[in-house]
Amino acid sequence: MKFLCQIWFDTEKSNLVPQEEWDALTQECIASDDHWRDRGVLQTALALHAPNTALTLRAGTGSVTATDGPFAEIKEHLGGFVLIEATDMAEAKAIASTFPILRYASIEIRPAYSINDGR
Repeated sequence: MKFLCQIWFDTEKSNLVPQEEWDALTQECIASDDHWRDRGVLQTALALHAPNTALTLRAGTGSVTATDGPFAEIKEHLGGFVLIEATDMAEAKAIASTFPILRYASIEIRPAYSINDGR
């Protein structure tokens, strides 16, 4: 089974973390990703740029409109995601609980599926 692990940051708190700490954390995350990738668990892992770099699309009556920035103002922002392969939610939880980023963010784990395969 595939599980999407969404990395959510408290925007205010994450802005207070010194750059040297982020740099050290990045190296830990790279090592962790490599560990899980080598074991065939990690499918992909990507960090996201700041929310203010986003573009939101909406379909209207016959046209698509684009708005700069995220869809909603919230206290947390999606900072990245990891797609893993696990046998069940318990294993996915055990794997995600080892991610170093957990010290700075919350991780939402959600089962994922291909729309071609259905549920």
